[in-house]
Amino acid sequence: MAEQYGITGGTAREISASVESRVADGTLHPGSSLPPVRRLAEELGVSAGTVAAAYKELRGRGVVMTLGRGGTVVASAPVVTSRRPPRVPSGLRDLAGGHPDPACLPVLNPPARVEPVPGSHRAAPRLAALEEAARDWFARDGVPTGSVTFAHGALDCIARLLSTELKPGDAVAVEDPGFHHLLDLVPALALRMLPVAVDDEGIRPEALRAALRAGARALVCSPRAQSPLGARFTVGRRDELLSVLRDFPDVLVVEDDHNADIAGAAAVSLTSGALPRWAQVRTVSKHLGIDLRWAALACDPATLARHDGRMLLTSGWVSHILQTTVADLLTDPAVTRLVAGAARTYTTRRDALSTALGQHGISCHGVSGLNVWVPVRDESAVVNGLRTRGWWTAAGTRFRIASPPGVRVTTATLTPAESQLLARDFADTLAESQAVYGG
Repeated sequence: MAEQYGITGGTAREISASVESRVADGTLHPGSSLPPVRRLAEELGVSAGTVAAAYKELRGRGVVMTLGRGGTVVASAPVVTSRRPPRVPSGLRDLAGGHPDPACLPVLNPPARVEPVPGSHRAAPRLAALEEAARDWFARDGVPTGSVTFAHGALDCIARLLSTELKPGDAVAVEDPGFHHLLDLVPALALRMLPVAVDDEGIRPEALRAALRAGARALVCSPRAQSPLGARFTVGRRDELLSVLRDFPDVLVVEDDHNADIAGAAAVSLTSGALPRWAQVRTVSKHLGIDLRWAALACDPATLARHDGRMLLTSGWVSHILQTTVADLLTDPAVTRLVAGAARTYTTRRDALSTALGQHGISCHGVSGLNVWVPVRDESAVVNGLRTRGWWTAAGTRFRIASPPGVRVTTATLTPAESQLLARDFADTLAESQAVYGG
């Protein structure tokens, strides 16, 4: 087998370099099994300890992962381009991006004058005014505020939480369908994804239990405005999920409440369940401005220590200029009124499309957030059919792992009048695709 895959070497470093080279040139692809330690040791004429050390080094760098009785396999390639959306063709109405309506965002006013500071902000990384505003933000929705800190956006925060909590090869339970950037991030961290099915009330308890029994050491989910399905937790679903999670007290539960202020749904959070390990991440990019790469994190004390300890060793802190800008926005009554109006606008637009589709007999999901998810049989046929009619929508493939196909429509800028036109075109497209599908 060593000859078959071109694995050579007489030391642990040489063997690991050989395996990594074969992965890089495609000889060993994601999911390929490596020889058992003793067999490879015999073939290379080295000790089993030498091969074991090579495999350990490869695991530490995320090149391979160990699957228990499944042996050692090449890890999923951390490709970050596979789920990125294609460029929007010119002349089409863009309903694919998941972005907010610029008309619903406030004008950003960074501080006019920034005085030099001695040294760095590592000793005091969080501005007191923003920390107080963040605590009020979480407390308003019943999220515990004993431990609060900041990060550079939701994905930055989640990446740090997962990388400090888990080791390469560990499993993370993720929503399916789910946020496409998270579905890229997890394998890029050399972690495995265990999909958890989602319905209108959020992740399904039986699917979560199956993922946890399969070894998931962390869960990442959205309590509302879930992308792409638009799900939101109900009180009953939250209680069911908490009942499941209490049987797995060592699992880190991470909530991504990225659309908290414009979700169009009440706050129902797993953080109310007194879980041992938990975190909720909130960002402002959807309701205050996409250029504000800032996130607030509320969590248990151990998670706070691990997050901030790692951040101290890397970026150190979030820019105080950025913090000042966010603090001013969060405490500005005029901005608060603007955001409340935006939330009503997004709800009206989302509901308008759901209603219009329903009038044509088309079922869909979208009880919160900025998107509507339409289950279809053939994503490509529907996306291309809508394209010929002037609409650009998102094929569901980049949001899915094992869930059925669908199309995501971002309704943030879609007027109710446009929804009627889109629903009519959607119905015509489905009729055409079904006729072709049926032969």
